[in-house]
Amino acid sequence: MKELRRFSRSRLTRAAIAAVVMLPLLYAGLYLWSFWDPQGHLDRVPVALVMQDRPATADGKPLHAGQDLAEELREREVFDWHAATPEQAADGVRDGSYYLSLTIPSDFSSRLASPSKDGTPSPAELGVEVDTGRSYIMSSISDAVFNEVRAAAAQTAVRDYLDQVFVSIGDMHDKTTEAADGADELHEGADKIDKGLGRTEDATQQLSTGLGQTRNGAQQLTAGLGSANTATGKLAEGSAKVTKGLVTAQDGLTKLGTGLTKLGEGSAKVATGARQVSDQVHANSGKVNAAADTAIPVLEEWGPKVGEAADHLADGLDAIADGLGAEPGSGSDAGAAARIGAKLDRVSGAASEAADSAQAVQNRLDADPDADPELRRLARAAASSAQSAATSARSAADEAGSLGGNGSGTSSQTRQTIAELQREARQLAANARKVAEAAPKAGPQVAALREQYNALDAGLAKLADGAAQVDAGVAKSGTAVGKLETGVGKLADGSQQVTDGLGELGGGLVKLTDGASRLRTGVGRLNDGADQLHTGVGKLHDGSGKISDGSKELADGLADGAEQIPDYSKSERDGRTDMMSDPVRLATSVDNEVPNYGTGFAPFFVPLALWVGAMIVYMVLRPLNPRLLAGTAGALRVAFSGWFPAMALGAAQVGVLLTVLKFALGLEAAHWAGVAGLLLLTAAAFMAIVQAVNALLGAPGRVAALALLMLQLTSAAGTYPIETSPGFFQTISPWLPMSWVVSALRRLISGGDLTVVWQACGVLTLFLLLGLALTVLAVNKGRTWSVRRLHPELSL
Repeated sequence: MKELRRFSRSRLTRAAIAAVVMLPLLYAGLYLWSFWDPQGHLDRVPVALVMQDRPATADGKPLHAGQDLAEELREREVFDWHAATPEQAADGVRDGSYYLSLTIPSDFSSRLASPSKDGTPSPAELGVEVDTGRSYIMSSISDAVFNEVRAAAAQTAVRDYLDQVFVSIGDMHDKTTEAADGADELHEGADKIDKGLGRTEDATQQLSTGLGQTRNGAQQLTAGLGSANTATGKLAEGSAKVTKGLVTAQDGLTKLGTGLTKLGEGSAKVATGARQVSDQVHANSGKVNAAADTAIPVLEEWGPKVGEAADHLADGLDAIADGLGAEPGSGSDAGAAARIGAKLDRVSGAASEAADSAQAVQNRLDADPDADPELRRLARAAASSAQSAATSARSAADEAGSLGGNGSGTSSQTRQTIAELQREARQLAANARKVAEAAPKAGPQVAALREQYNALDAGLAKLADGAAQVDAGVAKSGTAVGKLETGVGKLADGSQQVTDGLGELGGGLVKLTDGASRLRTGVGRLNDGADQLHTGVGKLHDGSGKISDGSKELADGLADGAEQIPDYSKSERDGRTDMMSDPVRLATSVDNEVPNYGTGFAPFFVPLALWVGAMIVYMVLRPLNPRLLAGTAGALRVAFSGWFPAMALGAAQVGVLLTVLKFALGLEAAHWAGVAGLLLLTAAAFMAIVQAVNALLGAPGRVAALALLMLQLTSAAGTYPIETSPGFFQTISPWLPMSWVVSALRRLISGGDLTVVWQACGVLTLFLLLGLALTVLAVNKGRTWSVRRLHPELSL
């Protein structure tokens, strides 16, 4: 505590205490202030940018990769970029104007564009020249620069580079080949479609022709239906005449039946059977169309037989009429009755033949499972009626024979009756011959009508069959003389129904003719549509031909494209992949390479050690010899007397320091002699400065020497370039000796331009002389004694 009270006696001692307290803060504060954010001020570091790149062309587009990279670097503001020529950049790096230079070569853009061309791709390179001998930390900074350059190059080069990079890889080649194959298949399909449309065009032409023929056929059908309608009208007129004749025959048979009661009863049975057949046939007239297919074969087979039976019936009736005409002159009524009976036998035979024919028709229909049930019923009725007529005729013949056996004479009334019967028989024979003539033609007529219209032929076939059955009934009715009157009456009614049916048939034919006319119109429209379809298909055929040609061109184009797309091998793909993953590489050339951090920082720590050594020396030695100072020796001698012992110790410090650096740490220097000489000169200058400060200021001079050390440490650019430090340190740096020593040692250890060494030697010599001069001044000043000097307020 007493020692501290001693320092509180005056303001100076109190200031000394404050300085001692603040000295660590001063040292740390100045040092941290100097190196607080050096990397944040790299944009102050002057760097040369050499632009030699020439624009290239990739896929027909200009590529300015070098210029884009330079603009990107300037925008990033990593360094203080200065455009320079190659010579200016080299000189600037050599003389210290630039810490490094970045060269963008002339083939930078062309190398980036190389993957888009044939041949082996070449990565683009950037040239970097760094003088680590001037600032070792620039080697680390250059690494940071390289990363920034790569980032800038990646952003610029990859953007432009990927536009030029190869797109034709193996999968694209394969897919294009598959597309070409698919286009070939498309062409084949289009060709098939074209051929199919050609066939369709021919088919539509045939369809149009066929529809034209169909229209003509419909026109002919209309005309045929008109003819059929006319024929039906004529047939109705004939049927009316038949009805009238049957009525007349009925009247004659009435008169004939009056004389021949039993014969009339048999004829009535025949007429009844014929009437039943007629009713059955005409009742089935509405189903004529459905039964035509069955009836036509029967009519064609049995029509001639029915006609033949009708002929036999007509012959029988004629024979009866002839016999009746001859009977009056031949004798008795018994003989006439016998002859009539014989004729009735023949009529009965004809009726039996008709019954057999009807039975055969019935058997045919029963054997056909598809035959119309109504037609079967009519056939059974016709067969039954014919058989009944034959039986009646047979019975009448037997009665006539019995009359002949009785031997009764001929009366005038009988002759009159016979005459009437003869006349009626003639009329019936004439009608039977008409039926015999028409019956064989019924089947062919119905078949002809069916050929003209499908529905009509069946009806006419059944109508012809009914007419044949009516004629057969008439023939059978003629054989049954006794009962023929009733049968002929029913036949007349049936004939009237036939006439009515023919009238309805005529109305149906009119409607059918109208429908056929509409059919002709519709077919005409359909024919016009078919013509339009043919025209459209023709156009479609033309279009399909173009599609086929286009698909062929597509297939050829894809095949050509597949050949033009390169199919890279694995090694080629690997080369291009490597190129794309690292498109920009630095070709760095290092001037005056520094092998390690120790070598890099030796120029900084060696002068620091010498300055500290000087301070320690003058803590042990007195800056001035008090005896010489008190004597009459010259001031220069006094100054040298205080400097020479210190210099001897300084030389010893240099020797020991260099020995340890070279042999213990393995420091390698380009110029060892220069290093030794510079360090000796440095020690001499530092000793002179510290001596002068101590001689002038006394005890406070030691604090001043320490402050000078702090200032020199923070402004000597020992780690980062001085440009990264605040402006204050940049200003004082050239005025302090350690800055020059650091720069000179870098050249002597790592190599390079020695100009700065000679400059440093000059500066150190000036500081040496300045220190000695200040010491001389201190000597002159120190020879004047005062109370303060005899009793200093502060002593260290």
